[in-house]
Amino acid sequence: MSELNEGKSTPDRGDVIGTGVLWLAKWAVCIVAIAAGTWVVGYVLAKLWVAVLPVLLAIVVTTVLWPPTRWLTRHGLRPAAAAAVTLVGFLGLLAGVVALIVPSVVDQAPELAEKSTAGVNKVRDWLQGPPLRIQQEQLDSGVDAIVQRLQSSTERIATGVFSGVSAATSAIVTLVLVLTLSFFFIKDGPRFMPWLHNTLGSRTGRHLEEVLSRIWATLGGFIRTQALVSLIDAIFIGAGLVILGVPLALVLAVITFIGGFIPIVGAFVAGALAVLVALVANGMTTALIVLGIIIAVQQLEGNVLQPVLQSRSMKLHAVFVLLAITAGGSLYGIVGAFLAVPFAAVVAVTIRYIGEQIDAATAPPPEVGEELEPAAE
Repeated sequence: MSELNEGKSTPDRGDVIGTGVLWLAKWAVCIVAIAAGTWVVGYVLAKLWVAVLPVLLAIVVTTVLWPPTRWLTRHGLRPAAAAAVTLVGFLGLLAGVVALIVPSVVDQAPELAEKSTAGVNKVRDWLQGPPLRIQQEQLDSGVDAIVQRLQSSTERIATGVFSGVSAATSAIVTLVLVLTLSFFFIKDGPRFMPWLHNTLGSRTGRHLEEVLSRIWATLGGFIRTQALVSLIDAIFIGAGLVILGVPLALVLAVITFIGGFIPIVGAFVAGALAVLVALVANGMTTALIVLGIIIAVQQLEGNVLQPVLQSRSMKLHAVFVLLAITAGGSLYGIVGAFLAVPFAAVVAVTIRYIGEQIDAATAPPPEVGEELEPAAE
């Protein structure tokens, strides 16, 4: 037995520690390199945001317009004609919606702001009374903090969406770029994958083609599903507001629809605003009924609509959604909050694919019997 033990070389304690430290050091260097690369990419995107924003918005528009374009091409239209018809139809629909809704929203926006302010004051009076009896100084400090936050957010939204250029000029340029890029993306999109595959080679092209196909499916499903879910929320909540006689029902329904594209946060803000207006205009009973309607609609959305309409692979945990919205809103304002969840979904799809490749590479080889079994059949 002693001879056997002598034949085995026991690793030295220092060698084991050195191996562990070396492994940790290599991973630390890799993490630092990845963090540095991420910072460089973020810095470049921030500098080129005026050019990057139209591309991102065009991709979002393309995901919505691609299904009707594909249907038209399958029924005989050439890609350019199908893309043009779809884009013109989209612009006509958008112009019609704007013509119907925007004048009403603009006319009632001052009233909405006035009622919201009155609602805040009414809530403050309630907090000062029994049973809470919160001191005036505490309320003033809280209100001042909220006002400052809203003012800073408003300034960031106003200046951050089209930074570096005047708002009017940049809005026109961005709109033209988005429409132009959307046309070319819709028309020439099917050519991109074969070109990428041939350019990068079969091995790299195969992986990128699979990842981009999954990302495209994820983005398209997310945007179309959010639009449908937001529309259903706006219809149900707007109908409830109209039945209860709450003023500004159309404006609140529009805000609910728009807020649906910013998950969790948008629904919360739109719902709170509707309850606030109902409280001021119709009293506590109506406000509680509106709150019940909003909660019921949100439960219907979370437990029925989302599972039925969205694929399971697109699911993101609420924590990641909140973190993504917070980071996107703080960096790029309301546009960043809107694009945060699609970006997080894209990252999730990429990580899942990488995990699948790691699992395939580390899977044990099949047994001999398992290899021969299909041949025996």
